[in-house]
Amino acid sequence: MNLPAIRHPAVGPVGRRAVLAGLAGIIGITASACSSAGGRPTAEGSGPEGFPLELTNCEATLRFEAPPERIVLLESAPVTMLDGIGVLDRVVARAGAFPPGYYEQELDARVEAITTLSEDIDPSGHLQISQEVVLAQSPDVVFGLPDGVTREVLAEAGAQAMVQDIYCGTEGDRASFETLYSTVATYGTIFDRTQEAEDLTAALRDRVAAVSESVKGLATKSAAVLYPSLGGGPLYTYGAGSMVTAQLDALGLENVFADTAERVFEISAEPLLAADPDVLIVLYQGEGDGSDVTAEMTDQDQLSGVRAVQDQAVLPLLFNFAEPASALVVDGLERIHEWLLEIDG
Repeated sequence: MNLPAIRHPAVGPVGRRAVLAGLAGIIGITASACSSAGGRPTAEGSGPEGFPLELTNCEATLRFEAPPERIVLLESAPVTMLDGIGVLDRVVARAGAFPPGYYEQELDARVEAITTLSEDIDPSGHLQISQEVVLAQSPDVVFGLPDGVTREVLAEAGAQAMVQDIYCGTEGDRASFETLYSTVATYGTIFDRTQEAEDLTAALRDRVAAVSESVKGLATKSAAVLYPSLGGGPLYTYGAGSMVTAQLDALGLENVFADTAERVFEISAEPLLAADPDVLIVLYQGEGDGSDVTAEMTDQDQLSGVRAVQDQAVLPLLFNFAEPASALVVDGLERIHEWLLEIDG
């Protein structure tokens, strides 16, 4: 699990399975020479079609000789996608925050049974862990790249590092759910589960479409999504490059900070007061319902003048229900939708 300014954690239940019909958008996929994408094994003694596989992830080119069998999770966001394509049983260890609020009961039990390497999260929400602890698990692939863990050292030990494309530092494009569908497709290719990924994407598309169809006529028109650091630290908000903008677009709401290309950035009270959104969504990590986090933030004198604070139109939301691009953001979309119907009613 990770956090706002550069990396982030994980979130949300996923009781429905759906995946992608799209191509690899944000994490480009390129089969290596003499390979073609596919999911069926070739002649006896050889690996599945499409392997060896090379793909671009952020600034790196990753190479998989075969579908990975040993996964280490250093963030929680991939859980529901790995489960959705049927490879969660390959996770040998996890580190970070994996709150039960993200998962349905049966999935939560399986996540809890996975060996935990570290639950040390700093006040900004970033995982603290050493490379040695990760390498001791002999992973084939590591999801997440917290400070102190490098691609180079992992690669020397035979492990590839997958980073959520939305954390790669590219700015300028407005986020959309196509990023999620592309991510699911990439997972399907890496693990030779193309059909399962397509099924998962189809289900996710249907759920997003259902929400978008049902929000017409909402009284709420604008929103801001915030991430307050614990203990009075900086306050962050999310711009055009964040998946929260994709969620608000699907809900027919204006992200009042979507005119900023950055995915996430520090903000003071003044621009928030000037924007004066109808509602606030406050992201948090860890156990509980987030009410303590929202109370600490809204109790600040400088925020008392925000209309959403005065109207108590503030929704605490587990971080991965909004960021990064995972199946959990569809759960988050549905949660925000249900809340908007309540406050509009």
